Amino acid sequence: MDHKEVELRGKAIGKAITENEPSSSLLKLLGDLKTGVKATEDLLRQTKIGVTVNKLRTHKDPAVAKLAQELVLRWRDEVKKKGPVKNVRANGPGGNTGTASPAPTRSANASPAPGAVNKKKHTVDPDKRNHKTDKIDYAVTGEQARDQCVRLMYDGLAFQSEELPEDILPIAKTIEAAAYAQAKHENNEAYRLKIRSLFQNLKNKSNPGLRKRVLSGEIPPKRFVTMSHDDMKSKERKQEDERLEKENMNSAMVAQVEKSISKEFQCGKCKKKMVSYSQAQTRSADEPMTTFCECMNCGNRWKFS
Repeated sequence: MDHKEVELRGKAIGKAITENEPSSSLLKLLGDLKTGVKATEDLLRQTKIGVTVNKLRTHKDPAVAKLAQELVLRWRDEVKKKGPVKNVRANGPGGNTGTASPAPTRSANASPAPGAVNKKKHTVDPDKRNHKTDKIDYAVTGEQARDQCVRLMYDGLAFQSEELPEDILPIAKTIEAAAYAQAKHENNEAYRLKIRSLFQNLKNKSNPGLRKRVLSGEIPPKRFVTMSHDDMKSKERKQEDERLEKENMNSAMVAQVEKSISKEFQCGKCKKKMVSYSQAQTRSADEPMTTFCECMNCGNRWKFS
């Protein structure tokens, strides 16, 4: 495809999004681009097709989002392999070419290639970001209760993020819509519980990868609203849980003495001296026994050798 054909496809995609055309229309247009475009920095900069397709990475239809992501990644790789664009100067009417001049410096207003790392970031402290700092109008559904849920999704996604508000809000809206559809389009208890659960997981400081995966489109909104708490855990958290489960199983398989209550041990959490403990030989016979403690006041558990 030449530049003009690519621009026409880009306009058609924009029109399909605006008029909420069926996913089949977008898939057809993306399919044409996949087979007809050999990406260069010059083509992407002039047609802005990379920017247009990149917006579809958060589309509610997983098939559209997946194909858009494949295109963006492929075009980025193609541009990297070809290197910077060079200008060729024509000499005289005959069009004889001279030596290639150095590639022009990218202007401040030029559109970046897909996946470029120099994307403008937000300037507010990431830890303080929310709908108020970003001055977001979240009244988008026509229902106050649902708008509040869009607000929660925005706050969860914006927390500790440097992405721009205009990139975050559409994702927040799509997540809320997916959760509402899952609740059979009713503002019921299941819908409200799901939104609160999603918000709490997005705000979890120990799992920043979840926010990034949702914002990047790696986890589409329809999948996100069906994930359990365990599904959302980071790889490191899952590995730690598996380690603890294995450790607990090993402890349960060795002989233990009957639990005793002692006031000699103090709970590090609530500071009470109401601790039950038991001992087990979890290592070799010449090693000291492991003591397992449980606070009878707050339930805190710990161990030591």
